[in-house]
Amino acid sequence: MINEEKVILMTKLASYESHEGKKDMLVLNYFRSDYIGFQVLKSVIAATIAFFALFAVYLFYNFEELMQDIYKMDLLEFGKSVVILYLCFVGGYGVISYILYATRYAKARKNLKSYHSNLRKIAGMYDNK
Repeated sequence: MINEEKVILMTKLASYESHEGKKDMLVLNYFRSDYIGFQVLKSVIAATIAFFALFAVYLFYNFEELMQDIYKMDLLEFGKSVVILYLCFVGGYGVISYILYATRYAKARKNLKSYHSNLRKIAGMYDNK
């Protein structure tokens, strides 16, 4: 006789394995701090590239104005403001990345615990037979 509860549970587990389970298992191959640290490092590198690309666009857009005012402006103060803006941009991006990837890790861990719990239920169903 077919046990409907077992079939439903096995279908649910197979669906999880083929979709979210692959991603969750890749995430949980790392320790929490290693996963989050690596992802934040990648995000900071991407934010640095994005900042310099945006800064280059700003420079090209305002090139004529900057060239006219180059002798009037305080270059040291301009450099400081660019560095402060860079640090705020990358720092904010890093904090957001940390929160995002910590949440993803916790969610993957919760999903995998549920998956293992359901596997134990199926094993128990076979043992009770």
